[in-house]
Amino acid sequence: MQTNAVVLNAPKTLALQDVRLVDPGPDDLVVDIRHSGISTGTEKLFWTGDMPPFPGMGYPLIPGYEASGDVVEAGSNTAFKPGDHVFVPGANCYDGVFGLFGGATRRLVTAQDRVTRIDRGLGAQGALLALAATARHAMAGLDKAVPDLIVGHGVLGRLLARLTIAAGAPAPTVWEIDPDRVSGADGYDVIHPDTDDRRDYRSIYDASGNGGLLNDLVGRIAKGGEIVLAGFYTQPLQFSFPPAFMKEARFRVAAEWAREDLAATRTLVENGALSLDGLITHQVAAQDAPDAYRTAFEDPTCLKMILNWETPS
Repeated sequence: MQTNAVVLNAPKTLALQDVRLVDPGPDDLVVDIRHSGISTGTEKLFWTGDMPPFPGMGYPLIPGYEASGDVVEAGSNTAFKPGDHVFVPGANCYDGVFGLFGGATRRLVTAQDRVTRIDRGLGAQGALLALAATARHAMAGLDKAVPDLIVGHGVLGRLLARLTIAAGAPAPTVWEIDPDRVSGADGYDVIHPDTDDRRDYRSIYDASGNGGLLNDLVGRIAKGGEIVLAGFYTQPLQFSFPPAFMKEARFRVAAEWAREDLAATRTLVENGALSLDGLITHQVAAQDAPDAYRTAFEDPTCLKMILNWETPS
């Protein structure tokens, strides 16, 4: 089988190309993708060429780990059937092309244990499930506190705020310095950090990916407070030790979602506890992918760009 996919051949060199798919086995599904999202975090680093060495990386690369679509073939050992609507966190199913992410494609092959059934009524929002599950993973589990300050009002910051409120916790404060991203809050306040005098936050979640903020964040926590690194950082992180020593500061790195996060987040979305409304600001036909990636990475008004694969190429 062949498919049409977004291929990043080198930094800032991206095109739609035909690529060959590996043959599916009895444990695999063939999925026709309807929508795929563009990540302004990790995918942007591959786009710019700034991604640090990472297992499985290289060019040419098919990006995309946020995708939803329909099962068109189901292996004999699977519990799926054609017509099932699923979320797919990418796939590595291509001949001669790296599939470290692999979700920005018209069709893919994936093992059944990587996909999750979702409500077809979610439409393009179904592609947001991984990012919502990543936010949930940062917050859920033993010895984890919900944020009372979130740094950054992008999609991840908004999801962290929404999950905090959904958990019944007090509404967090959110910092944002870009005036184009201040709006869209529901039940919490978004302020510029220069207007915030608080120095007693118990749990600060950084969703900005800006490691240069660490010293400022240390100065904002209460004694024994925690700073959660929820972004992706390309440079070594450092901070001044004496202030952190005086605060007995704690640092925690939040990794990507786990399987249980995906299931729990799907339930929150489907029962209405977590809304994904207002997060997708741009949606274009997949054939316009080269321009869409530039917009996603360079336009500050773009929170989440979705490629629509339903439009014929």
